[in-house]
Amino acid sequence: MPHDPRHLLLDLTTTPTAAGREHRVIAKVGRWLEDRPGLTRRDDPHGNIEIALAPGTPFRDGPPVYFTAHMDHPAFVVHRVIGPATLELAFRGGVMDDYFNDARVVLHTADDTRISGVITGRGDLSDPDKSWLCELDEQSDTVAVGDIATWDLPEAEIVEEDLPAGGRGEIIYTNACDDLAALAAALEALDRLREQRAGGEPVHDCRVLLTRAEEIGFIGAIGAARDGFMPRDARVIALENSRAFDDSPIGGGPIVRVGDRVSIFSPALTGAVAKVAERIAGGPAHVTASQKLAEAPKWRWQRKLMAGGACEASVYCHFGYEATCVCLPLGNYHNMADLAAVQAGTNTTPPRVGREHVAIRDFEGMVELLVGCGQDLPGTGGLGERLERLWNDRADVLG
Repeated sequence: MPHDPRHLLLDLTTTPTAAGREHRVIAKVGRWLEDRPGLTRRDDPHGNIEIALAPGTPFRDGPPVYFTAHMDHPAFVVHRVIGPATLELAFRGGVMDDYFNDARVVLHTADDTRISGVITGRGDLSDPDKSWLCELDEQSDTVAVGDIATWDLPEAEIVEEDLPAGGRGEIIYTNACDDLAALAAALEALDRLREQRAGGEPVHDCRVLLTRAEEIGFIGAIGAARDGFMPRDARVIALENSRAFDDSPIGGGPIVRVGDRVSIFSPALTGAVAKVAERIAGGPAHVTASQKLAEAPKWRWQRKLMAGGACEASVYCHFGYEATCVCLPLGNYHNMADLAAVQAGTNTTPPRVGREHVAIRDFEGMVELLVGCGQDLPGTGGLGERLERLWNDRADVLG
């Protein structure tokens, strides 16, 4: 059967996970590694994982290039077992309180038994972890503190439909794109680079860093950055799923993210990644004022701020790393369906959770962009060289 990265995408994005309880994702990453000689694994004291191309054939000159993604998603963790069918669940992640009212959840026990239940009210915990009372549909004597509960959502699927960015295309509707879709893209890109290197093609020293507990404040990333788990000269491309807006639509291609709501990322590295995107597309993200829309590249990508949230690139920049971000435009951010209307108070139905979704072509574009960065990531985006050339060619008009 031909290799299809969508299998890994579906598998990872339906894996129950929560901040501090990422063990199921970690186990699947371990099994993925078993079949791939030429990759090495290294864990730090905080449970973050580095996967790297093994030593051997010399790499391209330059520092290592990291693709980073986090292994958790907003979810519940059992805080207290009150009775055989009554639990207090701590919620780890950012979701509006409105979405918890009478919400259906699924408890995942240590032996992977699934038990459905319903949220019945608030628990005793407040920030940073709020807690909620849950009544299970059936009694159980195997539920334990630390078990994970997730939203009760329809089965994941990939369907073809009209895309917000225009045209038709496939969209994956699944439990947790954020950030497991990006994690799947990172693994797929590293695997392709592994194969290319084995075939004699030159690549950079590429590595993947998988972090824990991002959804409660980048805890794993902070630990890795404080300890210098990545070499200090590493060039870090953080991968995310970021809430889509009208000007950053699903289906518009992977987004080279210049910053988030708390910081602007490293300009030289952001420019370098954008340069790779231009090289693949054959042109910039958007047509210039002197071009027609028909001249836009067929391979689509976007360059945006994405100020709807914060990401780990800001953490790495703060600790002195050269870092930027590539993200997928995401629907139903943190499983909050109809979010814009709920925030505005214009929703006509009660807030309900829904499956997150991204466009398959955006996911495939992210993989292709990361492979391009692994093959040849320039030192900068070339702005300095262009400015120098402009001066040399046109400075005489000032005379």
